Amino acid sequence: MLDDTPLMEVQGLTKHYGFVTACEAVDLDVFRGEVLGIVGESGSGKTTLLKCMAGEVSPSSGKVLFEDDALGKVDVHDLDEPDRRRLCREAWGFVHQNPRDGLRQRISAGGNIAEPLLNRGDRHYGTLRQTALEWMDRVELDRGRINHPPATFSGGMQQRVQIARSLVHGPKIVFMDEPTGGLDVSVQAKLLDTLRGLVRELDLAVVIVTHDLGVARLLADRLIVMRHGHIVETGITDQVLDDPQDAYTQLLVSAVLH
Repeated sequence: MLDDTPLMEVQGLTKHYGFVTACEAVDLDVFRGEVLGIVGESGSGKTTLLKCMAGEVSPSSGKVLFEDDALGKVDVHDLDEPDRRRLCREAWGFVHQNPRDGLRQRISAGGNIAEPLLNRGDRHYGTLRQTALEWMDRVELDRGRINHPPATFSGGMQQRVQIARSLVHGPKIVFMDEPTGGLDVSVQAKLLDTLRGLVRELDLAVVIVTHDLGVARLLADRLIVMRHGHIVETGITDQVLDDPQDAYTQLLVSAVLH
């Protein structure tokens, strides 16, 4: 059952890049145990919104409030750098579209998976290696590749390593930016099945940005549709996709059906 207290609240978030407005006056909540999908065409502002929520980009105005175990409810962008780094290290995960942005290519797959545990202070080599092996099993990677660097893996396998790395430390919320983008359809389907299982098993809060409505339908409990930096429609995923109310959402759905 979902907690009725938001884990993260976005209030009036606006982001300008010079004279270009990427997001304007965005309000939304993210709850524990739910997957929130953000969809829209390129340039809709969805990735900028995600990066503001994850603390990677500072908004021009507005707040991103997060319920932190140590500090209580905090504005992510008012935190000093050590506290923000701690949140990234302990409470958040981030899965990039290109796994090369989220992995260290020169160290082994096992080292990549174990590194977040090292960063929080775990030091026992045997425990770290065993945890990395267990996570390779969970994301359906061959244990025999634990000492191989990601550069020797396929794109889909690299994405699996990145997912394990992003979840191994038990984050409260995970941000995903087009996690299946650029993958072959068959690889994408297998990865989505793995992701869906892990999200339910771990009861994660997830914010996923995607242009693919099929991905959104499969993973997201609730959907936000963005256009020109504004939210134009929001609701339960099946309701939004099966009975879209906004003309832009109707166009998106129609484009997929035809």
